[in-house]
Amino acid sequence: MPHATPLIATIVGGIVLAFILGALAFRLRLSPLIGYLLAGVLIGPFTPGYVADQHLANELAELGVILLMFGVGLHFSLKDLLAVKTIAIPGALVQIAVAIVLGAGLGHLLGWSIGAGLVFGLALSVASTVVLLRALQERRILETERGKIAVGWLIVEDLVMVLALVLLPALAGGGEGGVAGVVTTLAITIGKVVAFVAFMLIVGRRAIPWLLHKIAHSGSRELFRLAVLAIALGVAFGAAMLFGVSFALGAFFAGMILAESPLSQRAGEETLPLRDAFAVLFFVSVGMLFNPHVVTQAPVALIATVAIIMLGKSIAAFWIVRLFARPTKTALTIAASLAQIGEFSFILATLGFSLKLIPADARDLILAGAILSIMLNPLLFVLIDRAAGKALADADGDHAIGDAPRASPSGHIVLVGHGRVGSRVSRELLEAGDRVTIVEAQEDVSQRPDDPKATFVAGNAAGRDVLKRARVAEARLLFVAIPESFEAGQIVEQARAMNPGLRIVARTHGDAEAHHLETLGADLTIIGESEIARRMVDQALVGA
Repeated sequence: MPHATPLIATIVGGIVLAFILGALAFRLRLSPLIGYLLAGVLIGPFTPGYVADQHLANELAELGVILLMFGVGLHFSLKDLLAVKTIAIPGALVQIAVAIVLGAGLGHLLGWSIGAGLVFGLALSVASTVVLLRALQERRILETERGKIAVGWLIVEDLVMVLALVLLPALAGGGEGGVAGVVTTLAITIGKVVAFVAFMLIVGRRAIPWLLHKIAHSGSRELFRLAVLAIALGVAFGAAMLFGVSFALGAFFAGMILAESPLSQRAGEETLPLRDAFAVLFFVSVGMLFNPHVVTQAPVALIATVAIIMLGKSIAAFWIVRLFARPTKTALTIAASLAQIGEFSFILATLGFSLKLIPADARDLILAGAILSIMLNPLLFVLIDRAAGKALADADGDHAIGDAPRASPSGHIVLVGHGRVGSRVSRELLEAGDRVTIVEAQEDVSQRPDDPKATFVAGNAAGRDVLKRARVAEARLLFVAIPESFEAGQIVEQARAMNPGLRIVARTHGDAEAHHLETLGADLTIIGESEIARRMVDQALVGA
């Protein structure tokens, strides 16, 4: 019987357990990151049972860091940042400073050095890119003003963390020579970084898009995927070997340069599966470092750490946004978005501990704080959504777009979702003279139709109270135009229970999703690809 090598056992054990616990976390409406981290805890040295190879896990995690940073760079948009720069840049910098001060204060109370406290506070200051973007996407507010502010804020935090990853090794290595040694080491490091950035902007900016273009024109999807990975890994490795900068910075710049290419979206899609797989191994390896005994050995310090993450920096962010004269709901959204920490915090904690800048207790508190904040973060959004829903109801919240003071009487059409598809549907229906009640999760949705026959209900239609305010029980037709099939299924099921005679038409992306929605009560499902194919065939038949 063949014997599994430590490498295979570590990869298989980590991925299988991460899948099981990630799926369980998702089922419980939590971030799958919680499952990945707990998988690492279970196969780590601090819990009984199977123990994976920590050294191999760390080596694999290095690839995860490179691909994660490449993804961050690939989605970095200087245009988006500049659009909200007046609030995102000062807001993020002040919020980071507040978190550093609070973290350093806690570190002082725990008897750590000033440097350890500063690194600890820095690790608590940055939100998880994965968690934040997923939360905004689930609530369909990514393209709104508050969504763009949150993303811009996140970009500034990421840039500060990239700079920290470059400077921390220099600070750690220059400590032996006193102030002069630190200054010299920093100067050399900054010089190397400047040389690398100049090389990437002068040479990489021309060579990387050109190479990718050539490969794309070859028509080979396999070669294109391989080219993207070669660019990400090759630039990261070259940055470390030739310029002495971190793998993370090299990967970030590779992604940032590639983001300027028209092929960036395709590059992101092609590398996403591998990026996700190694990112999972990264989170598993981080979980292996976590000592769960910190929960019982230092409960007060853990509570204080979570308070800094979820209260300290979030309260600071809320008041910063309010000082810029933004609405309360925008301030609450930004505060809730930032009330967690993630991948950069893990990278900083791991790097800081390896450089002996922070003690093991600080690393464990960072990891425990991340796990708890990611678990609790969705609850903040739920509280905000409920508070907003109550405010709407108190103000007869089904506020009409035109002159109608409340939702349309019986016989109206309910349209869930007002994005690219929903906005087209509402325009056609209103032009035909129908009364339409539009249900959207975001109040600041763009392209609201200015028509007295249109009524707008703000809220997530997966909630029964929102469907009640839209008067689904009195409607004659329901269109579900959102792309998320899981959420659409909840809407269809509840609407069918509230109005058995209602005709329900839902948008979907495939046969399996269509069957699922029809099982839950949809009368008709429309698959986008099928409709495109049908129209193309119609044109061929007309031509014949």
